[in-house]
Amino acid sequence: MSDRATDIQQIINATHLYARGLDLFRPQEALSAYTDDAYWDATAVGLERFEGAAEILGFFEADAASMAEQFHIVTNHVIEFDGPDDAHGTNYVFAEGKTKSGASIRAVALNEDVYRRTGDTWKISGRAISPLTAPEMEGFDA
Repeated sequence: MSDRATDIQQIINATHLYARGLDLFRPQEALSAYTDDAYWDATAVGLERFEGAAEILGFFEADAASMAEQFHIVTNHVIEFDGPDDAHGTNYVFAEGKTKSGASIRAVALNEDVYRRTGDTWKISGRAISPLTAPEMEGFDA
């Protein structure tokens, strides 16, 4: 594989690692897809913005504690490179689940990401999530 193809695959893998970590209730695994100084911003879907690894991990832990079941399908990646170690892109996410209190959640959203190479792999250094359809988040208390 060419170097650029490897870069693209590593970026896509980071987005999938994040989703798998959430879905298997492994907050540290989800966080491992992010740089230490990353942001995660879901204000457009009615959640909050978190800055840095500690805040993001706190949200991922609250999510794991509040959800009974969930899944995230991440697809339609478009990645553009801004330099040898910096890129940005978009992908779609379809998320659905049930909270431990019985509420159903559902969201179809656009992730607008910023990526950065750290060492020999790529990570997400910023994510802004905006709805593509009306999100159903009532009862989600993470």
